[in-house]
Amino acid sequence: MERILERERRQIEHILELDAEDLQIEEVEGLNESSDDDRDATGAPSTEEFTFNTCLASLHSYLGEVDDTHHRLAFLDGGAILNLPLFYLEGVVLFPEATLPLRVIQSNFIAAVERALNNVDAPYTIGVVHVSMEPDVRSRIATTGTTAEIRQYRRLEDGSINVVTRGQQRFHLRRRWIDEEGAPCGEVQIIQEDLPLRTPRDAFGNLGPLSNLQSHRMLSSNASSHGCGDEANDSESISEESFEHELSPTERRIHQSAIGSLYGDARSDESTSSDEGYFCCESDSQSWRSYVNDSCSIGSSKTNNKKQIRNADLGIGNKSIVHKGLGQRRSQRGSDLNQMRSVPRAYWPNWVYRMFDSYCLAQRAADMWKQIVGSPSMDAFVRKPDLLSFHIASKIPVSGSKRQELLEIDGISYRLRREIELLESCDRIRCRTCQTVIGRRSDMLVMSSDGPLGAYVNPDGYVHEIMTLNKANGLAIRSRPSTKYSWFPGYAWSIINCANCETLMGWLFTATNKNLKPRSFWGIRSSLVADDTN
Repeated sequence: MERILERERRQIEHILELDAEDLQIEEVEGLNESSDDDRDATGAPSTEEFTFNTCLASLHSYLGEVDDTHHRLAFLDGGAILNLPLFYLEGVVLFPEATLPLRVIQSNFIAAVERALNNVDAPYTIGVVHVSMEPDVRSRIATTGTTAEIRQYRRLEDGSINVVTRGQQRFHLRRRWIDEEGAPCGEVQIIQEDLPLRTPRDAFGNLGPLSNLQSHRMLSSNASSHGCGDEANDSESISEESFEHELSPTERRIHQSAIGSLYGDARSDESTSSDEGYFCCESDSQSWRSYVNDSCSIGSSKTNNKKQIRNADLGIGNKSIVHKGLGQRRSQRGSDLNQMRSVPRAYWPNWVYRMFDSYCLAQRAADMWKQIVGSPSMDAFVRKPDLLSFHIASKIPVSGSKRQELLEIDGISYRLRREIELLESCDRIRCRTCQTVIGRRSDMLVMSSDGPLGAYVNPDGYVHEIMTLNKANGLAIRSRPSTKYSWFPGYAWSIINCANCETLMGWLFTATNKNLKPRSFWGIRSSLVADDTN
């Protein structure tokens, strides 16, 4: 790792030597310098002011011509154990479906690529593992990584290899070693991914009210007394037997337990609170309490009614008042019973299930993500919560350690819930070294079809994950613009440091064509962003 950092320092020195003139050092002022007119309601630049083709950046054309392998590996079975050549990358966390470019220069990693191309068990496949480098702390190698399939590659005359890979599946790193050719290798176990959770909402969400459990004769008499009924009454006459027949044994037990608990313990006092406004059962709780109070007062009501009727027969009191009182009580009791029978038949209230429903969480996360980056419709992702969870995790503007945390989470719903927490709390983007505020979440800018955060590789083979921002603060430009090996065609790059601690934070990209918009944007290294998102 020390050699990698030394190469990076040499690269900076080489860039600074491109021009013998004094370096331009410029402070970048204020988060609010840019006009709000250039941004839409989501915080993203207006499409009318955006002329850059974002597909160009995702092609990684700076690597030159690369050949397609025309090989697409079938997904490996969950739990499968195999040996793979490994790439340890500092500051890079690869997720399934994310693109990772590589410029392989070192002989040991060239041997790793060659091994992958000839691997029988998993051809064209490497393992990518995140390495974290903390000041004064030994480097930490993650135990959860992602397989990457080599989609394109080209051997160059100097012996190096340019490679474009795509993340496939998560794995646990069981052990690692260096083979006889110096290639880093490891024994990995493919993680068995879970399926999106939608039950038991689907099992219970569309049920009719509890009155369906009464005899069909009562339903028929009600229908005949009210004409033919309306569509709502028809929907309530769904056969309980046919419904239970569609349930699995586990769902059937839960369902029957819920029904039994509702009928067998009408004295329980239910009170629930809503989560994010999804569903509130307070009215049902009030119905239960009304029913309980009414049931407890039945005995006394009967005694009072008998006394009133007896007095009426003796000519004492007003008979019309007696009948009116009885009618009100019966009407109130009937209303309470009807409300009680409409209580959801699931064991828990609907909002509890929605807290872990993968599709509900996916919709919420997609809506929040669209507000941040102004993405087009994400309906396709919402229908595939597993892919959405990986997509957001690979692009979210947080540090590498936070994204490694997301990679290690097992369970789609749990990963989505954590991402929603981060999206709610992540507002300011800070320098990891001095905590200087560099930008805000709303400043994120999509300059690649892969999203506002992506991986790019420099000529020396060092991979950087950068988040692109429309505007930034507290940065100093440390070099003159250069178009050599630019990651974004049509833009020149300049090195930028944190103005406070002089840490290399990334690059400022400026358009070389007057018709190209945006005119400039910032690329911030995610590995140098602070963990604190509060």
